[in-house]
Amino acid sequence: MNNRRALALTGVSLALCAAAGVVAFQGPLRQLARPAPQIIEGDGLRGPKDMVWVPGGEFQMGSDHKLSQRNERPAHKVRVTAFWMDRTHVTNAQFAAFVKATGHVTTAERKPDWETIKAQLFPGTPKPPDSALVPGAMVFVGTDRPVPLNDYSRWWAWMPGADWRHPQGPKSSIEGKDDHPVVQVSYEDALAYAKWAGKRLPTEAEWEFAARGGLEQATYAWGDDLVPEGRPMANIWEGKQERFPVVSPKAGGAEGTSPAGTFPPNGYGLFDMTGNAWQWVADWYEADFFAAQAKVAKVLDPKGPSESHDPDDGSAPANAPKRVIRGGSFLCNVDYCLSYRPSARRGSDPYNPMSHLGFRLVTGEAEWKEFTKKTGK
Repeated sequence: MNNRRALALTGVSLALCAAAGVVAFQGPLRQLARPAPQIIEGDGLRGPKDMVWVPGGEFQMGSDHKLSQRNERPAHKVRVTAFWMDRTHVTNAQFAAFVKATGHVTTAERKPDWETIKAQLFPGTPKPPDSALVPGAMVFVGTDRPVPLNDYSRWWAWMPGADWRHPQGPKSSIEGKDDHPVVQVSYEDALAYAKWAGKRLPTEAEWEFAARGGLEQATYAWGDDLVPEGRPMANIWEGKQERFPVVSPKAGGAEGTSPAGTFPPNGYGLFDMTGNAWQWVADWYEADFFAAQAKVAKVLDPKGPSESHDPDDGSAPANAPKRVIRGGSFLCNVDYCLSYRPSARRGSDPYNPMSHLGFRLVTGEAEWKEFTKKTGK
């Protein structure tokens, strides 16, 4: 899934979301009982504003459920230290404030770097003409009729002029969407924002612990029913449009992100931990990392592997650089992807912004206090 931008620029088929469709199963999954967590929100004095306290502890990371993919297995014990996490994705308004303060130019707004692109391609792939190396990003365009789900280029396109201000292409806009998750940001962009904000990206373990909201091995961030009592719990494809990836002209195209906080929070008070937009996390992506980690007796605050490895992605070299993304997006559905589960994980080119990919940040108590002392923020 990692080289969709590179392949687009070289005229090869695009790639996205390497896991193919899986059969939906909504049966119950046994959960270990835990006391209901207390939601603690920072107010700028007793914790960072717009962040919630994630208490830390031991949990079962990954999943052995029948919906799980191989890269999620096996479920294994991990312990994480408590931390603060953004209540929502970083929004368009927040990212705009960062750009205004720093002058940051995002990856999508810059001319693509051939050396960076080449790392996602097999040896011998010819360099495209300079005229093809223009600023832009990957955009979900959908189809006008049902298609086989084995060719990602049918519903994704490299679009010159697409960026965080124009997530669906140069004619699109985020006007009126200040409270939506910022998308079309690369891993590099997320790191730049984090440095400015005095925070950091969560580790994969921190992200999953937080996403579970105190529920042990639940299928979803809210429990075991996808739509409890018929109530949607996340912004996903189900029940909104035609069968994926068909985009209804009557709907004016793909529905896209929803305002952050539209759906109920999980047990820690975190909104949209699954659905809406994928989220960058800090770790390198290794497909079999959970299998290796499960062999370690005690795992405390894991930082992930030292490098990427993904033998399952046939469209890119196994060692092509990838960072983990988590949470799924508004495109996930039971026919394809099914990544609106806390254990679902993917790897993505860190320099590849997409119209369904954003981020949120974390910080420790001591780090927040130190940053506040230095900056007065």
